[in-house]
Amino acid sequence: MSTAIISDIHGNAVALKAVLEDIKSRGVERIICLGDIVGYGPDPLECVDLVSEHCDWSLLGNHDFGVLYEPTNFNPAAESAAFWTRSAFDNEEDDAARARRYEFLGRLRVRVSDKLNGTAKPVLAVHGSPRRPINEYIFPDDVINATDKMRAIFEHVDSLCIVGHTHVPGVFTDEPDFYPPDEIGENCTYKFQQDERAIVNVGSVGQPRDHNPRASYAVLHDDRLEFFRVEYDIEETARKIKAIPELNDWLADRLYEGR
Repeated sequence: MSTAIISDIHGNAVALKAVLEDIKSRGVERIICLGDIVGYGPDPLECVDLVSEHCDWSLLGNHDFGVLYEPTNFNPAAESAAFWTRSAFDNEEDDAARARRYEFLGRLRVRVSDKLNGTAKPVLAVHGSPRRPINEYIFPDDVINATDKMRAIFEHVDSLCIVGHTHVPGVFTDEPDFYPPDEIGENCTYKFQQDERAIVNVGSVGQPRDHNPRASYAVLHDDRLEFFRVEYDIEETARKIKAIPELNDWLADRLYEGR
């Protein structure tokens, strides 16, 4: 059974529902989430409900952590969004629904090692990096500018690791190198090689930052991983963001450019 991998939804229910529909259309029955369900976007409650309903499990992202505890090292727009998101949870009038959502966030794990799809070795799933699973970014240019960092990160990878956090999809190899989806092979498909080590960033559902505004996700098979992009109504999400004073208009504008 194939597994769809989503990440970095960031309160964008319009994008999430489009991705869930696309996953369903491909006959993929299992979905996992790598975290950052909330933060930035206007629909945190709906996104938590959708992830809890459709995903086998989800990880804790730094924005999920920020809503539960404190938004540390956030820029002003992200910090304001985190506090507004927390108030949205707190202002839920249905006591049972409010408790259920907080309980769901509180049970999110920081790393999962899972033999997805019968793979020979467990796949390590984290939000940020295998070294620092919640907060560490692995940027594409790290393969050139931070080779020591990449070497240290790959010491924590036995075979395949799947991540999100940067909102930029692609495959890191331990050469080190980075390959965007359109450079890895036919139909944006990465075929696994025996005894290789790779870190795959599946991109962002709700706030892509690779200058492609379409929602991003990936599907993991036994022998390969496929990247997919999905159109969604950006205008609807942007309009919702701009209607909330606590959310910076820039969070809406950036969606049109995928940055």
